Amino acid sequence: MELAVKFAVQDVAPFMVTEPEVQPEPLQPAKVEPEAGVAVRVTTVPLLKFEEQVEPQLMPAGELVTVPLPVPVEDRLGEEGKGFACILHGMNPERVLIAAESVGLGHAALARAAQYARERIVFGRPIGQNQGVQHPLAESWMELEAARLMAFKAADLYDRGRPCGAEANAAKYLAGEACFNACQRAVMTHGGFGYAREYHVQRYLRESLIGRIAPVSPQLVLCFIAGKVLGLPKSS
Repeated sequence: MELAVKFAVQDVAPFMVTEPEVQPEPLQPAKVEPEAGVAVRVTTVPLLKFEEQVEPQLMPAGELVTVPLPVPVEDRLGEEGKGFACILHGMNPERVLIAAESVGLGHAALARAAQYARERIVFGRPIGQNQGVQHPLAESWMELEAARLMAFKAADLYDRGRPCGAEANAAKYLAGEACFNACQRAVMTHGGFGYAREYHVQRYLRESLIGRIAPVSPQLVLCFIAGKVLGLPKSS
């Protein structure tokens, strides 16, 4: 798990350089066995042109429908009645990986912002010489590194089989917020060019929302930390 986090954090930036030129292949409907009395159908959501859609092009979106889906005892995972606990256990590494991806994306945006701030000359000096440009970018670097360390801690706990719910959620929250801030600041650093595709930061900002929304909202993370870590009463 920790190695996976390192890969996502360190190697996500090279994949954030150019717009995808080829649309991914859509999902194919799964086979249905009428005689079994169980239908599993995968339907695809039609992909829009890149200019018309908001979400990134990493994979097509689809819908999975089960009507109904009994599971034989020999295929069951975990103990009966403990399914939700199994799901939650599987969600922890998902949160860690999302955190790692957000850190990598944030650093990609920050690198472009810093490069532009060094090269853009206004009134005879680079705009990066101004503290109003420097300080937000410096804050983003610190926020991203703090999120990276929390992701590593959560991954280490998971690899050792120890509880990591609080750390995994905290990593996801910190990384999602840090990534969004870094991408937003990268756009602002570029000024009007922040909207230009050739500078890429506009799509970084768009894609940074994924790490904030998925797989759990920032508000739910805060509720989890408040209730499970701080022992506060459940909010209503």
